[in-house]
Amino acid sequence: MPKFKTLDDLDLAGKTVLLRVDFNVPMADGKVSDLTRIERAAPSIRDLTAAGAKVLLLTHFGRPKGKPNPEMSLRPLVPVASVILGAEVVFAEDCIGEKAQAVADGLADGGVALLENLRFHAGEEANDPAFADALAALGDLYVNDAFSAAHRAHASTEGVARRLPSAAGRLMQAELEHLAAALDQPKRPLAAVVGGAKISTKLDLLGNLVSRVDMLVIGGGMANTFLNAVGVDIGRSLCEHDMADTAKEILAKAKEAGCDVVLPTDAVVAGSLAAGVAFETVSVKAVPAKQMILDLGPATAEHLARRLGECASLVWNGPLGCFEVPPFDSSTNTVAQAAAALTREGKLLSVAGGGDTVAALAHAGALKDFSYVSTAGGAFLEWLEGKTLPGVKALEEAA
Repeated sequence: MPKFKTLDDLDLAGKTVLLRVDFNVPMADGKVSDLTRIERAAPSIRDLTAAGAKVLLLTHFGRPKGKPNPEMSLRPLVPVASVILGAEVVFAEDCIGEKAQAVADGLADGGVALLENLRFHAGEEANDPAFADALAALGDLYVNDAFSAAHRAHASTEGVARRLPSAAGRLMQAELEHLAAALDQPKRPLAAVVGGAKISTKLDLLGNLVSRVDMLVIGGGMANTFLNAVGVDIGRSLCEHDMADTAKEILAKAKEAGCDVVLPTDAVVAGSLAAGVAFETVSVKAVPAKQMILDLGPATAEHLARRLGECASLVWNGPLGCFEVPPFDSSTNTVAQAAAALTREGKLLSVAGGGDTVAALAHAGALKDFSYVSTAGGAFLEWLEGKTLPGVKALEEAA
């Protein structure tokens, strides 16, 4: 379990707190189309203001390439954040310098200000010491609540944490505690469900998991590559044929580690991925030459649901089939709903995140029943890969 300070360890009254959040939210027609990231930051903001701290919100938005871009200004987020918090949020037209300092100086205890896009300065992504110094000069304390950006060694995630007394926010704390419970110190048996299109993008993930979990379920297009590697004819299915040797190596490593790798035994196939297309369920050993695997079959899905009932912990990354196009969402729905039911019953700790996982679990109606669902993409994957996250390491070293 990572050791780090939390808000409970800080003397907050009358202090100015730099709170790193992730408000890199989706926009449509100039309006925020998904409030999740702002809503998840609200508990930390409320706890800080309730304790009498002045809060300066630091976040990036988009990719402005180190210079101001009006289309990527954070100003449109101010009214949204104000509504979510139920309190006024002041806007600063810069995140460092005189404009930021003037806004900070004008805040009353318990006040909140959103500073302009960090990435309007090239020093943010470069982790430039001078830029980190300029950010740190605005506050007394630093709190990181942006796990989703913790895999980047940027000025606002790593640099400032080494210049001010630092702690994890409520969201960061919850993320780290749940990930540790699921993967670092899990109750066993521990299962991992990994889906997605290509194993080439998840080699580090698979390599790390086979040495740490008791059962590894492989779905999505990746399963086709593994089936091909063990000599199964998969027709026109998506497959990385050049990764066959790599797949075999992963299977061998899993066997040596005592990890049970579960591949599909049946599949739902069709001639193309389209709504309303004709489809059928076949054994994976009987995939027609002109058909493609678009989902795990019902027998496989029911087998997986039963196997989860034997497990105590679960980590999940990626859909099991092409869930966006019914009926190729069936296996993801079946297994996700089984995991959700076991979690509700207190029989399973379930942690999920990364890529299309959130959308797939929401589609299955299972999202709210999982123990924890991370909205972090790259950071969640790098954690599962066993990599050190600079933003987390900086908090640990500050503890």
